[in-house]
Amino acid sequence: MTDSIGDIELFCTIVEARGISAGATALRSSPPATSRRLAALENRLGVRLAERNARRFRLTEEGALFYEHCRRLLATMRDVEAEVSARGAAARGLLKVGAPMELGRRRIAPLLAEFAARHPGLEAHLVLSDAGLEVGQDGIDVALRVDRPDNPAVMTRKIASTRRVLCAAPSYLTARGTPKRPADLADHDCLRLARRHHLHDRWRFHTEHGVEEIAVGGHLSSSSGDVLHGWALEGRGLSSEALWDVAEDLQAGRLVACLTEYSCDEIELFATFQPGHPVAPRVRLFVDFMAASRLSQSS
Repeated sequence: MTDSIGDIELFCTIVEARGISAGATALRSSPPATSRRLAALENRLGVRLAERNARRFRLTEEGALFYEHCRRLLATMRDVEAEVSARGAAARGLLKVGAPMELGRRRIAPLLAEFAARHPGLEAHLVLSDAGLEVGQDGIDVALRVDRPDNPAVMTRKIASTRRVLCAAPSYLTARGTPKRPADLADHDCLRLARRHHLHDRWRFHTEHGVEEIAVGGHLSSSSGDVLHGWALEGRGLSSEALWDVAEDLQAGRLVACLTEYSCDEIELFATFQPGHPVAPRVRLFVDFMAASRLSQSS
């Protein structure tokens, strides 16, 4: 079996070097020795794998088929070896994490700092944006996002979930009144999120009769959830917020929850990262850490 693996590596090296001479150089061998090993492999298989002379090297049909299988086999072997080695590996190197602005500032930043403190060999960098960061963009290793990506080329893992809550500052409710039912929102200034050329001006409420979708209006909108949160605190209007973004303000009385007898849509947080065999230890360990974090436990 060992000889077979060696022959497979030799054959793939020759093919990828496009000739016996270049292949011999890559293998740190001589062209005659490399040629003899290739001929021995052909004899063992009972087929000619390549037509070759001093100027030309061309795979036969059987050689092309054999190469494709050998290439995949070697890749699988390398992946298995790396995965086994990585099992006990620590998180090292640079880890770039992308997250939405407000959630990243309030929740992800402390967790990332805690994770970095556990791994002295790690350098952690947090990128905050409400524009929808993607894995691979600006070197991002893990993108945390509140919508499941449609891209099948990335790995996705659910980290946590929370619910939306309708809230406003006490000053706003004193001046404008507290809505009693979803239809009352037509008479209020609603702070709306605008992203990717889409204004989120229809808010959903779950009632005993099903889902009620309400068209809302107002004077202010933003692509930043952090800005909407700030406006809500200033008494500029009603805002539909993720509970994990406003929990402290609700507890402190800076914001007041409205229409609490109606439930709003759930928000899910996903970690997305590049597929790999194996996934880099710093990425795998961070995603595992987030899935077990207090953010997940408070969902």
